[in-house]
Amino acid sequence: MDLRKLKTLIDLVSESNVSELEITEAEGKVRIVKSAPVTVAAAPVMTMAAPVAVAPPMPVAAPAAVPAVAEVKGHVVKSPMVGTFYRASSPGSKPFVEMGQPVKEGTPICIIEAMKILNEIEADAAGTITQILAENGQAVEYGQPLFVIE
Repeated sequence: MDLRKLKTLIDLVSESNVSELEITEAEGKVRIVKSAPVTVAAAPVMTMAAPVAVAPPMPVAAPAAVPAVAEVKGHVVKSPMVGTFYRASSPGSKPFVEMGQPVKEGTPICIIEAMKILNEIEADAAGTITQILAENGQAVEYGQPLFVIE
């Protein structure tokens, strides 16, 4: 793969909500993975496709989420991006986690599909899943509560 093309792909991944990108071509296979989660501020995301509006959902989602979080006891796992929430890796598969299941920090708990890329979301605290706040196949917003871990 051409070095300029590889640098362009790395730049695109680092500037977007994408946490992992894998491309297979005749010359070989390239996999780019971000090592740390990225928090998206109110700045627009620049991509080669049409501009993605990240900023408008944030003001709407944040005030709505705050009262719900205040009523919940335990640690709330929030969506790190806008996308579609899935409890399992494929439609016929067993969900990553169930209510009452103990989890460790770093355990995969769901997938959020954003821009045709599946982003595995991991528990950011250890404990027991006490609530699942999103429905399978539901669109989720940035910062929307997904799970409660006690």
